[in-house]
Formats: sequence, C-alpha cells, structure tokens
Amino acid sequence: MKLSNSFSGALRTFSYFIASGTHYQLDGIEYLGLFGNEPSAIERAFAIFANVIEMDENGEVINAKYAEKRAVDYIRSYCDSKFEVQPPYEDWEIELH
Repeated sequence: MKLSNSFSGALRTFSYFIASGTHYQLDGIEYLGLFGNEPSAIERAFAIFANVIEMDENGEVINAKYAEKRAVDYIRSYCDSKFEVQPPYEDWEIELH
C-alpha cells in the first residue's frame, strides 16, 4: 500500500516550511543550524510529526496542523530552554522507529 496523496502533501508542506526557515510557529527561533550541526533534533521533530499524524480510512490526513504543532514545539523547546511543551510529550509521540 502506498501513502496517500493527502499524507504526502502534509509531509511535503511541513518539510518545506521547516527546511526554508519560514514556519510561522518558529518565527524568531534560530533553528536552521540544527540541520548541519545537530541533525538528531530535526530527526526527532520529523519522528514526532510522523507519530502524531492521523488519517481516516481513506488515507485523508485529519490532523496535519496538530502534528505540525507537536513537531515544531519540539524544535522550539530544543532551541529555547524556557519554552515548555504543553501538554508534555507522551512516550509514543517521541519514539524513533
């Protein structure tokens, strides 16, 4: 089974805004250096996105913005020790598969 176009689109959109440094929820956060210097932080953010995203029985993504927020909050908390992720992550959200 292939991933749905809905999922591919959600992943592409998230990837673009993260990689371009233009994600509105990270405005003012200097995180682009993580790509070359601390790739495990980016890896964890993408794992969170993939773990949190949900699709219906037709493969249509039903919570893309929430999955983005959980992933972006991780990057924000990684770069800003004063930022608290709410609600705190559950183990399944941050698992690397």
